[in-house]
Amino acid sequence: MTYTIEKVTTLIGAHRFGTADANIGFLLTDSRSLCFAEETLFFALKSGRNDGHNYIYDLYRRGVRNFVVEDVPADYNTTYADANFLKVENSLVALQRLAERHREEYDIPIVGITGSNGKTIVKEWLYQLLSPEMNVTRSPRSYNSQIGVPLSVWLLNEQSQVGVFEAGISEPGEMQALRGIIQPDIAVLTFIGDAHQKNFSSLEEKCREKVVLFHDTKTIVYCKDDEVVDRVVRSVGYKGENLAWSMSDRSAALFVESVERKGLTSTIHYIYNGEAGEYVLPFIDEASVRNSVTTAVVALYLGLSRERLAERMASLEPVAMRLEVKKGQRGCTLINDSYNSDINSLDIALDFMSRRPDHKGRKRTLILSDIYQTGEPLDVLYKEVSDLCVQRGVEKIIGIGPQIMEHADLIEVGEKYFFHDVTSFIHSKVFESLSDEVILIKGARRFGFDNITELLVQKVHETILEVNLSNVVKNLNFYRSFMRPETKLVCMIKADAYGAGAVEIAKTLQDHRVDYLAVAVADEGVTLRKNGITSNIMIMNPEMSAFKTMFDYDLEPEVYSFRLLDALVREAQKEGISNFPVHIKLDTGMHRLGFDPDKDMPELIDRLQHQSAIVPRSVFSHFVGSDSDSFDEFSAHQFELFKRGSSRLCAAFPHKILRHIDNSAGIEHFPERQLDMCRLGLGLYGYDSRDNSMINNVTTLKTTILQIHDVPADETVGYSRRGKLTRNSRIAAIPIGYADGLNRHLGNRHGFCLVNGKKAEYVGNICMDVAMIDVTDIDCAEGDQVVIFGEELPVTTLSDAIDTIPYEVLTGISNRVKRVYYQD
Repeated sequence: MTYTIEKVTTLIGAHRFGTADANIGFLLTDSRSLCFAEETLFFALKSGRNDGHNYIYDLYRRGVRNFVVEDVPADYNTTYADANFLKVENSLVALQRLAERHREEYDIPIVGITGSNGKTIVKEWLYQLLSPEMNVTRSPRSYNSQIGVPLSVWLLNEQSQVGVFEAGISEPGEMQALRGIIQPDIAVLTFIGDAHQKNFSSLEEKCREKVVLFHDTKTIVYCKDDEVVDRVVRSVGYKGENLAWSMSDRSAALFVESVERKGLTSTIHYIYNGEAGEYVLPFIDEASVRNSVTTAVVALYLGLSRERLAERMASLEPVAMRLEVKKGQRGCTLINDSYNSDINSLDIALDFMSRRPDHKGRKRTLILSDIYQTGEPLDVLYKEVSDLCVQRGVEKIIGIGPQIMEHADLIEVGEKYFFHDVTSFIHSKVFESLSDEVILIKGARRFGFDNITELLVQKVHETILEVNLSNVVKNLNFYRSFMRPETKLVCMIKADAYGAGAVEIAKTLQDHRVDYLAVAVADEGVTLRKNGITSNIMIMNPEMSAFKTMFDYDLEPEVYSFRLLDALVREAQKEGISNFPVHIKLDTGMHRLGFDPDKDMPELIDRLQHQSAIVPRSVFSHFVGSDSDSFDEFSAHQFELFKRGSSRLCAAFPHKILRHIDNSAGIEHFPERQLDMCRLGLGLYGYDSRDNSMINNVTTLKTTILQIHDVPADETVGYSRRGKLTRNSRIAAIPIGYADGLNRHLGNRHGFCLVNGKKAEYVGNICMDVAMIDVTDIDCAEGDQVVIFGEELPVTTLSDAIDTIPYEVLTGISNRVKRVYYQD
């Protein structure tokens, strides 16, 4: 569902500055997550640490034209002449009000879930149980805050049949606003524990705040066996339908008769509405059993049959980011629960580890960070941590953080080590010695436990690659001169920006308002994100093993086959993802990857329309021969195929889907075919793929002379005596070899470098780390500079010499070669 900007203005009670027409389909509070700029409404939120108003100009440059603000820019009618500014007293309240009005458009069952632990698990398991038959709209991941809840509820659309939303609070007074936004028909309380306890005087006070969600709801679900919860619910005088469950009270709406554990499964026998039932759960820890029962009550109430419940419970998948079990190095098993760290979730995780069948005979190790927001005195807290470890059989604990270090004496585990931070730990002998252990990794987000397995190695080498960032910009503007101002641009920075260094190139492109960056694989995108790149990033060769990484770092994958599409949708659904942007590849003649623009289109559209996990952001194809006039007829054929297929896809969806087919050569040769967006690759790095000429040189590979030998005519140079001399020669050794990316085929005088501007041929075989060159006729000395390629010796000279293309030479430069960046 989309709203006109006029309607939004009315719904949030704003004063509008600007007159541009607009339809709003997407809400944005974090500039890093921008995708559909044309239909986005940005809420400039103020907090103690940040102010969204500071990002308005950047978002405007990236195409956003609609903003909810508390302060209208003074130059709104000049700098932002085609934008709309909706002025309100409080941007967060306006966001919540808009979501609340949007919620009122839907008369479908809405489930609201709150609690200290288990909210996300119950939500995701409900989705897994119900989604085969119902279109379930749910909170993405753990979007349960004052900002996350309205963004979640906004996802309700015409296809939604059930809504399932989390509501999390960390201090008194917060639930009232969330209840108004969710307006649940069914309110669920999972479990009350110590998470975020420091802002509440007692568990009972926190429970009272959470059951505000119950107000005016038709039905409530909770565990009656929790004395605090049961007492609070009875005291508020709830008048609706009570579906409390219990393991001890047969009068409860659902009574659990028994739980039988065998191997890695639990069989739950229950009675609901007077009828017996059972299901097998593929988990054995107490938390999973409790969460499954809560989920079962809601699913049964919503009409799922006992038979379907049993069938789907047996195939429940674990919720991502919670207790993931992975194989580790050196025979270790890793249990990843680095999502958060509080005393209750620690107990749940330790219980999970203690029940693992693969721990027998192997040491149980806990890596734990400081625990925050408990409200407990630290000596009491860490004594409790120690007791839990002893009870659950932990044999080694590795504590990370100043608090746990300070209270190390309270930890009564036999083997214990403490570090101030993650970096200290991963550089220690303790880290190196981890072997054949079951390791639970439990850390607060701020500690960056995801870096525990990352080791940094300083790389030193005398060969350098100089990168001229000014020329990158000149090349960018050269190609922009062929484009309409409104046409968007994707810049290819895969293969470490064609060897130039993706991070610095990306920063430069981001500063110059490029709309998209494109890399080959997810790891390349992660590197950019970790170095502050907020631009949209496209993944051209997504690996199925990297879906979670793409979700975590907002990396948008290309989708080229039904197999990839189905796998991506499944993983997105498992992760709790909605409306994740993807880019649809059509095969119009390259026959490398892509959907058939005619035969595959009906099925592709049908599959995309019958799910809500992903959404097409763009559709594209690739010219086979835009670099040669001889292929113009085939290029025209490709373009017609692409227009036909992409038009059908675009017509099937209400939002704007970008179309692009022009590459570097196409931008120059087919400017009339630029459509909504173009892709710039080799041209960005200074080479015109139409004629192999240099535009503006970006990279210069340099090294130095290590040593010079006088070698008689009857001697040879290098391995296998391939470097035969015909005269007395001066041979220089330079510190660059095939391990640095210098192609071996350039050896034996098939190629040359420049020494003081003079040609110096490669003599003999090029070695792994060293090459030898003939400097007999060149005035030079040890320490003098050598140019492998650059302004005076284009890469194309090297690529022509060994019968390849410039891409191979540029991308072959090893990462051990130091990059040096400069601007003219």
